[in-house]
Amino acid sequence: MAEADRPTPEEIVVYEKDKATKIATITLNRPDALNAPTIAARLRFADLVNRANIDDDVKVLVIRGEGKHLGSGADLPEQADMLNPDSDISLLNEFRIPDDGSVTYPPSGSYRFLQGITNLYANSDFGCRSLQSFKKISILECKGYVYGWHFYLAGDADIVVASDEALFGHAAFRYVGWGPRMWTWAEMMGPRKFAEMLFTGRPFTAREMYECNFVNSVVPRDKLEEETAKYAHACSITRPNDTVVVQKTFMELYKQYRGEYFGSLLTGFVEGIKPIMTDDSASDLGLGAETFGGGLNNAVKDNDSRFPPDWRLSYGGRNKP
Repeated sequence: MAEADRPTPEEIVVYEKDKATKIATITLNRPDALNAPTIAARLRFADLVNRANIDDDVKVLVIRGEGKHLGSGADLPEQADMLNPDSDISLLNEFRIPDDGSVTYPPSGSYRFLQGITNLYANSDFGCRSLQSFKKISILECKGYVYGWHFYLAGDADIVVASDEALFGHAAFRYVGWGPRMWTWAEMMGPRKFAEMLFTGRPFTAREMYECNFVNSVVPRDKLEEETAKYAHACSITRPNDTVVVQKTFMELYKQYRGEYFGSLLTGFVEGIKPIMTDDSASDLGLGAETFGGGLNNAVKDNDSRFPPDWRLSYGGRNKP
């Protein structure tokens, strides 16, 4: 999709707050694209989380998605050049640096071409780890697909409420082998269950995620908004903002003792060495020009069909024998 055809960041990421309740809401509003954030929308998300973090009129931040799904990850067509080892473009927009010729981006083929981006995802100012630095209470409302970037949010949020049909995971486990929040997912799911997700690439149901303590509550789809509102209301009327910040600081210290930020940096390093990984199977789903030319989604679906139906990523695929 051409840049001009994409919605604006303000259209994709909608922010509202209720001063009376101290509850703010971020709505991901791109249902026709499974709520995929563009780079600019992801940066807006980071800015809004930071804004709510400072705002004394906010105690609780609810993140939700418009439509049937929370979301299936980032806008991959926009990021195709970053993932494609054959490209030779500037990725300065990811760093909030104008591409006006005053800064030269590292060339394709260099370690810094990809590593600069993957390391950037460990920085809370750029929208992939923002909830880790948020010192208020974050609640994520999950439904349908909770994949990719949206799965990052699920790992980082304080409270996760899910509808019973929600699926959690990351397609990158099958087409790359890792994702930026691996350390956090392993911590939140437990290493045994996360290893199963990582090695098989299969998504986990909301009930499975509840059983491994990743999800706080699972309810029928028609009760999801009510359940989220119940959590948000209870959190908003407990202790004052100063106390909440102390509570969140305690939790942040615990996470850092467990190595959360170290894990983010380590995954960035691992992702940065992807170009030297050797394909050893004819069925390996590479990320070169051929894959993107035929459509990454189509390639992922073709690859998905090789797995047992209940281990497939798409609802359509899971319903096929």
